[in-house]
Amino acid sequence: MSHANAALTPRARLRLAKLVVDDGWPVARAAERYDVSWPTAKRWADRYRMLGEAGMRDRLSRPVSQPRKTPQPVVREIVHLRWKHRLGPVAIGDRLGIAPSTVHAVLTRCRLNRLSHIDRVTGEPVRRYEHPTPGSLLHVDVKTSATSPTAAVGATSDAPRARRTAAPPRANPATSSGRVDSCCHLRYTDLYTGI
Repeated sequence: MSHANAALTPRARLRLAKLVVDDGWPVARAAERYDVSWPTAKRWADRYRMLGEAGMRDRLSRPVSQPRKTPQPVVREIVHLRWKHRLGPVAIGDRLGIAPSTVHAVLTRCRLNRLSHIDRVTGEPVRRYEHPTPGSLLHVDVKTSATSPTAAVGATSDAPRARRTAAPPRANPATSSGRVDSCCHLRYTDLYTGI
């Protein structure tokens, strides 16, 4: 599949190459017709001569060999220092004797470039709660206790202000605990407005 900014799709490349190779058009004229540069038109025509229709497909831009790639033991050491000591690219590069930009590239490739991706306690990558179906939520049960004056009185938002701010009833001295034993229900608006 062509990338988003490609001037030619594989079919358009094939038509351009056939114009140059089979129909004998000049490369410059074919390039002008397909609104591409002369080197681009020549590249597709040359690939068509060598490989035929198979040469019109996209190729990977990744190099075949990378002789200067960071060795695997060094990558492991960078990851170890990041996880266990939470060092940045400059400090790790200083310890290992390599460039901080190389360390940052390795950390980005390993998805460790941000310390927020690592758990502070364990040093392991953070695992977030994920659920296979969209819209699934965690269910949390919350129970409110009668600690606020509003809950103790049992007032609603329609009650007069004096009654809503009245002192809570005193605890029964006969009970050993000092809390009020009453069950109150608040309306949603009371909880939302914090009254």
